[in-house]
Amino acid sequence: MQIGKNMVETPKLVYFIILFLSIFLCITVSNSSFSQIFNSACKTDKDCPKFGRVNVRCRKGNCVPI
Repeated sequence: MQIGKNMVETPKLVYFIILFLSIFLCITVSNSSFSQIFNSACKTDKDCPKFGRVNVRCRKGNCVPI
């Protein structure tokens, strides 16, 4: 029975490692420098950078994706 138990524990360990690493991936992506581009100072909507499908507008002096 010991061999059968180890065979069950291996996929559990792999799933745990994947979930654990995905948490750090999400944190890294959310804190990436790409989001810092939107936080630049602006006075009008034309001061904000243009991106393909992202609608960026000036709100309260900062560029915000809408």
